[in-house]
Amino acid sequence: MDPSLDALAARVATGEKRAVARALDLAEDRRAAGRARLAALLAALARAGGHDAHRVGITGPPGAGKSTLVAALARVLRARGSTVGVLAVDPSSVRSGGALLGDRARMGFDPGDDGLFVRSAATGGEAGGLNFAAHALVAVLAAAYDVVLVETTGVGQTETDVERIVDTVALVVQPGSGDTLQFLKAGVMEIPDVLVVNKADEVALAARAEADLRSALGSLRGAGVAAHEVAVLLTSARDRTGIEEVADALTAHRVALGAEGLAARRREGTVASTVALLLRRHGERGLERLGGLAEVRARAADEARRGLSDVAIAVDLGAPLEG
Repeated sequence: MDPSLDALAARVATGEKRAVARALDLAEDRRAAGRARLAALLAALARAGGHDAHRVGITGPPGAGKSTLVAALARVLRARGSTVGVLAVDPSSVRSGGALLGDRARMGFDPGDDGLFVRSAATGGEAGGLNFAAHALVAVLAAAYDVVLVETTGVGQTETDVERIVDTVALVVQPGSGDTLQFLKAGVMEIPDVLVVNKADEVALAARAEADLRSALGSLRGAGVAAHEVAVLLTSARDRTGIEEVADALTAHRVALGAEGLAARRREGTVASTVALLLRRHGERGLERLGGLAEVRARAADEARRGLSDVAIAVDLGAPLEG
């Protein structure tokens, strides 16, 4: 145990912004020594207790209004008394490699609100709409706040990575973004727990999009792909309508998961993130040297059941490949 990390974790658990920012910096440290220190920090956060945050992913195609929706949703949650951490994943600058900060600029949060924290993170060239350290970043925010909102970059039909780091996924689309056939061929349609038609002030187009989504969901259920009911909601940031209903639907999904369902979902997310970390560092040959994907997943699942983080598991499993 590192006393300095235990002290940092204790401060994070109280929602101290400077401590949260420091912990998030550690989560994005790419150095080998940084990985070991991050694993120790995540263990310290687990010992510190803190919050059992509801982790919510907000994803969808570019231009759907995700940032505006996240801002409106955060305000509703704050009005209800919940503290909120926001991870806004931005495209990387082609010059600096850093986040372009477009999402944060559009949100317009009050910097003096101690119950609200916003962090921008660059994709760093990662596919899937997320940052390479997203799982750890979410874990840090989840230790400090009641609800964590994760906004992905604009995604297409196959980017579903957000599912592995959150409890509930909200897919946001805009009116006129596609008919039923287009929705059906989108792999991203298999992951949402809540569907949001944003910009519903375009009434006729929004009604058509809602009908298309419901039709697509019916077809997916008929094919055995969708295992549960998915709420379809209409929102308008301009008219400030539908946001309360989205907050209610997100909470209802977490309640429906139950303690066992939530734990199972988080374990599966830890396993998926562990595999992604190992692939990023050691490649497919490295996984083969460790016994192959199935073996790695099985070992990671065993470690996840013991409560270890994805970073700690990846460091442990990958140790024979280092050097």
